[in-house]
Amino acid sequence: MGLTEDLERIALQEKELVLPRLDAEMAWQLGLRLRTMAAERGLAVVIDVRRFGEPLFYAAMDGTTPDNIEWVRRKSNVVARFHRSSYAVGLREKQKSQTIYESQGLPVADYATHGGSFPLTVAGAGVIGSVTVSGLPMRQDHELVIEALCAVLRRDYAEFRLSAE
Repeated sequence: MGLTEDLERIALQEKELVLPRLDAEMAWQLGLRLRTMAAERGLAVVIDVRRFGEPLFYAAMDGTTPDNIEWVRRKSNVVARFHRSSYAVGLREKQKSQTIYESQGLPVADYATHGGSFPLTVAGAGVIGSVTVSGLPMRQDHELVIEALCAVLRRDYAEFRLSAE
């Protein structure tokens, strides 16, 4: 699948995967779903669910490192800045053959346009937080988040998943 098709699918994900609310209970449900999926699959990932400026759920699976914590911070900064998936922002930069520094002047030490952080949109309120996974290749980080969001929202993951590379 090409960049354009991936960007169209991610735009659909961002439009349709909307939460009814983002409180401690909803963050727990989403974070726990991700943690359960990671444990069942033996994935070494860090999971972070937050309202901007307020962590609500955090878990680090065995095999993760402090680098994963930094990736989570940098990817979630992209979502907070652009209200778009970190993967979508990265794909858009790739289309333009630019980096986030070249296009926006943002330091790579604080912003990572790699897959794995997704905007949490609340119906009637807009984007107010993010869910982030770090530890897998970026497309897989993104897909794990989408799969978990679909499960929590009772949406069919097959309708939202990215096509095979």
